[in-house]
Amino acid sequence: MAIHKHKINPEDDLGFGPQPVIKNQPLINKDGTPNVRRIGLPFFNTANNYHTLITMSWAKFWLMVISAYLAINIIFALIYTSFGTGSLDGGTVGSTPFHHFMDAFFFSAQTISTVGYGHIYPKGMMSNSVAALESMMGLLSFALATGLLYGRFSRPSAQIVYSKHMLVAPYLENSKGIMFRLANLRRNMLIDLEIEIIFSFNETVDGKTMRRFYPLDVGRRKVSILTMNWTIVHPLDENSPLRDMTKEDLETSEAGFAILLRAFDDTFSQTVHSRTAYQYNEIVWGAKFKPVFARDDDGRIVLDLSKISDHELVASI
Repeated sequence: MAIHKHKINPEDDLGFGPQPVIKNQPLINKDGTPNVRRIGLPFFNTANNYHTLITMSWAKFWLMVISAYLAINIIFALIYTSFGTGSLDGGTVGSTPFHHFMDAFFFSAQTISTVGYGHIYPKGMMSNSVAALESMMGLLSFALATGLLYGRFSRPSAQIVYSKHMLVAPYLENSKGIMFRLANLRRNMLIDLEIEIIFSFNETVDGKTMRRFYPLDVGRRKVSILTMNWTIVHPLDENSPLRDMTKEDLETSEAGFAILLRAFDDTFSQTVHSRTAYQYNEIVWGAKFKPVFARDDDGRIVLDLSKISDHELVASI
């Protein structure tokens, strides 16, 4: 069955553009990251270093910091050891090569952090020069790490939880809609929220399969404030490009939905964004969402975010 399409002018390009495809690969992953592999960059490309360090997971960030700290100290320990056992002096400097290396390693850790206990100290021009260089590198390294930590903590971001599935459910009277819902995971206040849904599917033109992208209208595109959950609905009416769709149509065309959310974070006084995506196999037909909120003994609303994806089947629509 053909899928009805709205006509889009060149000036209304969504930024994806029609493209030949062999197999549907969403341009936006489920977690909102772009599903695009970039090549042709210089070998020593530093354009994305700061962005990578700011956006990588905390586990990877701490692993990188600890690994770099150990590697630097091991390198300097090897340098001190290479100068011989007389390069470091102190009351209990190790006499064996292993003990001398461990003394050099811990001396390096004290020097790079500028703690300088004084229990062991460099002896000779070479060792003192290396120690001076290491202390300067330590100041720069810790300043860089502090800046990255501050950047990671202070970077405005939206923590939005989305339902796992989109539903084709009853909507208004004698009609239906395709819908999903979301909620704010944080206790901060999000205001002036705006949602956008981009529908994409494969279309064969002159024997070539092209990926097409179309914006979808929603029942309510903006809300002033998000205090509970928000169910976004695209009405499957006469104006919808999907009004005659079937499950088989979406599967055949490998349909997908990119979700783009913009909001103003009242805590940081900045605009934040959130993205996700749904594929044709993540749509549940003939279902509706279950309520996610109740009231406690004091009459206050209780929002259960663990139920954001809960739904139940309904009669055939």
